[in-house]
Amino acid sequence: MIRTEFGERPGGRPASLLKVSIQQDLLPGSDACMPCTSYADTGDETAPGSATVLLAELHPDALPESSDALGVSERGMPAAMENGWPGFFHRAHRLLPADGLLLLATRQRRDAGVLTDPLGSLVAAARTAGFRYLQHIVILYARAADDALAPTPPGDAAPGVIHGDLLVLSAIHHA
Repeated sequence: MIRTEFGERPGGRPASLLKVSIQQDLLPGSDACMPCTSYADTGDETAPGSATVLLAELHPDALPESSDALGVSERGMPAAMENGWPGFFHRAHRLLPADGLLLLATRQRRDAGVLTDPLGSLVAAARTAGFRYLQHIVILYARAADDALAPTPPGDAAPGVIHGDLLVLSAIHHA
């Protein structure tokens, strides 16, 4: 559905998609260990660097804690050489073509008993890397029960989480 809703090409063909699942904090070398699936319009594997949509599923445990900064690493190496979220966004930007889409799928996390939402910090790091913020879609974890909604959070969700988030960002490339 994501390939057709967010990246449909002329003739109704779905866009090529690269899906990565980020389960833990981004440590040095973690990019090489991320589960990754590629989808092409022909059903074949997507060639590296040819995906027009990058879907990053971010597990709450991989998100920065509310006190964490998304700044430059201790080595002071900017952009794609950097570890952590800033480096991830710079590498994602290099991978996508002009107007390629980065989709971030995530949900809140619980820090010291309080639900926190690090989306602002993630958007700021993505914008610094060259992405344009397009849309924020909220996915409610609920089902209809008579004339009301009954919460149905995922089994591994922190207590109190009732929605997920899908951020849509576009890669900006200048000539």
